[in-house]
Amino acid sequence: MKKLLFSFLLVFTFRIAAFAVDGMWIPLLLSLLNESEMQSMGMKMSAEDIYSVNKSSLKDAIVHFNGGCTASIISPKGLLLTNHHCGFGAIQSHSSLEHNYLQDGFWAKSMDQELANPGMTITLISRIEDVTEKALAGVTDEMDKRTRQSTIDKNLEQIKNEAVKMDYEDVMIRPFFHGNQYFMFITVTYRDIRLVGAPPSSIGKFGADTDNWVWPRHTGDFSLFRIYADKNNRPADYSPDNIPYTPKHFLPVSIDGVQDGDFTLIFGFPGRTNEYLPAAAIQQIVEVLDPAKISVRDKTLAIWDGAMRADAEVRIQYASKQASLANAWKKWQGEVLGLKRTKAVEKKKQYEAEFRKVVALNPDLNAKYGTLLDDMNRLYAEIEPYALLKAYYDEVTFRNVELLRIASQVNRLQGYYENNGEEGFNNFKNRLIPWLENFYKNYRPEIDKEVFAAQMELLVKKVGKEKMPAGAIGALASYNNNYETWAETVFKYSWLADREQAIKTLNMAPGDVMKAISNDAACALSAAFQKYYDDQIVSKYNELNEQLDDLQQRYMAAQMEAFPDKRFYPDANGTMRCSYGRVQGYKPRDAVVYQTKTYLEGVMEKYVPGDYEFDVPQKLIDLYNQKDYGVYAEGGRMPVCFIGSNHTTGGNSGSPAIDAHGNLIGLNFDRVWEGTMSDYNFDERLCRNIMVDVRYILFLIDKFAGAENIVREMKLVRPKTASKPDNKTRFKVKERQAPRE
Repeated sequence: MKKLLFSFLLVFTFRIAAFAVDGMWIPLLLSLLNESEMQSMGMKMSAEDIYSVNKSSLKDAIVHFNGGCTASIISPKGLLLTNHHCGFGAIQSHSSLEHNYLQDGFWAKSMDQELANPGMTITLISRIEDVTEKALAGVTDEMDKRTRQSTIDKNLEQIKNEAVKMDYEDVMIRPFFHGNQYFMFITVTYRDIRLVGAPPSSIGKFGADTDNWVWPRHTGDFSLFRIYADKNNRPADYSPDNIPYTPKHFLPVSIDGVQDGDFTLIFGFPGRTNEYLPAAAIQQIVEVLDPAKISVRDKTLAIWDGAMRADAEVRIQYASKQASLANAWKKWQGEVLGLKRTKAVEKKKQYEAEFRKVVALNPDLNAKYGTLLDDMNRLYAEIEPYALLKAYYDEVTFRNVELLRIASQVNRLQGYYENNGEEGFNNFKNRLIPWLENFYKNYRPEIDKEVFAAQMELLVKKVGKEKMPAGAIGALASYNNNYETWAETVFKYSWLADREQAIKTLNMAPGDVMKAISNDAACALSAAFQKYYDDQIVSKYNELNEQLDDLQQRYMAAQMEAFPDKRFYPDANGTMRCSYGRVQGYKPRDAVVYQTKTYLEGVMEKYVPGDYEFDVPQKLIDLYNQKDYGVYAEGGRMPVCFIGSNHTTGGNSGSPAIDAHGNLIGLNFDRVWEGTMSDYNFDERLCRNIMVDVRYILFLIDKFAGAENIVREMKLVRPKTASKPDNKTRFKVKERQAPRE
């Protein structure tokens, strides 16, 4: 195993491949794998300018934002730039009808006006190390999956214990190439993060669901936060005595703009991709799983949208969760479209045919991998009915019907009480009640009741009564198969549908709470669904999925061994990565060609007064009519967004778009709809990432919000023109800056 692994790593490290822009690359390895290619595309930096542990580098300005997005440090005072949709929950939590920051925006004109966000964190990477040899010590090809993983887990624990780090640093180790390689990340997490600024949702979410995942785009999707530290610049819980964090590096901000063909670097924490799945898996996603999940969310989103349009308070309450539910829903639609349009399944089958030929001609490979694809195809056929049932149950009973979701959490109290007594009950209850308090702030049972009726009807229709709990089908029959009556009854006889009654009930004596849970209609229904899910669906699904995971690990190793001249990049797994490309348009279909940039006049073309998605503030209209763009204009026009050929995915939201010199030029926030299939099949013809032009961000902060104090923190540069500042510029602009401080 060791000998084979090292041969993989040598090939992975030193081979030279044909030009391509796909891939999410580990910053540590850029000097060996990507530097020359990146420089051939116009990059003026070295790999060490991007990642270094010996001096400040770009990686020191890139943070993992609140566990799900990326942000970048853009001032010497710890100012953070991320997406509006990444900061949306925080903005919403500070909003009310009296102070509606979602509607009006928020701008701290001084640091004492910045708003604290309990529970929010950002994580910086101190260094990355390849620990593959230690992680796989003692692992052999003959081991079964569980023995292999047990050996690796013991090795990883030892690596963590022996890691050299400061007392305020943490250790994280992640598998790469489906467990064929391991990297260790030494991290620092800051816990005092404050809201600095955010545009109104009419700008930060302009286009909302209609424009989501779509180009051309005109969304000012950004928000600003600040990292606070103790007096030693180290992590600390919130305190009024904390001071702004002083970074090792921050990104200078270029106001020169972008042109077609310009080099672009996206730096961040992409969530998850699966580029090396077999054709059978892709076919199942396209034809079975994505369509099922889309159909469920169709119904919920239609009901929510109607309620939000009818009531301004509901619009505030449901804004964040509606955006979250709609995001994946539309992404799946584009994913199906893109995978079909690029013939991803056919491409995978052709690749597998070539793989089979290579394996068949090599006795050693044939002995190890001769039946591998046949075994995978068999297992994907076997898992499909369980995967489909799981998709419907996950969506309907755990995500879309909110009453059932909270009932499943409340039901867990029974397990804690039975297994750990009153102490276990109270420990979980003390975590559950604050969660519920937060949940009820944005919950309307009358809306959820309508969702319940629609989703139960869909579930019965799609999976069949024979694949549902007998008690649920019996209840439906007792209501003459009337889903509205069923919904009315469940909500009437559930104390969970009412916030005050729920909190009051949970604060009773443990024995009385157990009785209340047993007599609650929603808890009983949720428990029935959970039992059927556990016994009839997920147990078999997990058994088959574990076998597929084992085969996927072997298939990944087999591909790297069978094709030694092919360059493989690791799938995204939530760790720090770089992707590089160019500012580049695309042709999504016949006779349609998309250009690379959008402008403010496009916002005005879409503008619909009073519309939920396409209204804009009067002040923005006035600035447009006056053409009052300041130094941020391009030929008398105000740039808004641009696209590039960078490989991105979820988690890259908020990633900085960086130019050839290491300066901030934009803010990544989306992908084009036709290219969302890049999680499984990156195709440079269609895959484009969408970025807010940093000049639009600066224009909105300065001209629209009048938050001159925020812009003054930044270092504005002109790396292309190296021109002297315009006399009309209100802020000094550096002529040219090196990529590091």
